[in-house]
Amino acid sequence: MTINRRDLALSTLAVSALAVSVLALTTPALAASADEDAVAKKVEAFRLAQIAADPKALGALCWDDLSYSHSSGKVEDKATFIANATDGKSKFLSIDYKDPTIKVVGPAAIVRFHWLGEQEMAADGKKVSTNLHILMNWQKQGDEWKLLSRAATKL
Repeated sequence: MTINRRDLALSTLAVSALAVSVLALTTPALAASADEDAVAKKVEAFRLAQIAADPKALGALCWDDLSYSHSSGKVEDKATFIANATDGKSKFLSIDYKDPTIKVVGPAAIVRFHWLGEQEMAADGKKVSTNLHILMNWQKQGDEWKLLSRAATKL
């Protein structure tokens, strides 16, 4: 088999084009993966802040225009959510986020999971279990992901 310069040039171009195509296809996936990891870390930080009833941590994780919806239908803004989550009327004994999924779409992330929680009421020591499906929407603000909205459905 004889290979001339033209055949060699064409094969080199084909290999280069293939390499560029593979790079173009894999680069967004790597970027999305990094964003998904960043969102996953924020979701976990949010869970821990809820258990700790830490107003500073919750505030840092949420947009100022937060819309936080409970399974009862009650909707709270950021200030109301943080005040109610940290008022001491109840204490989370556990919160588990089961089967989480994270889908990053541009500067937004859609997070879904199954919430299993138990809290103790301060007034009477009564323990209350919760079994919910949660939808969170996170938005990238500069280099930081912040919670924009949350909705809960009883299971």
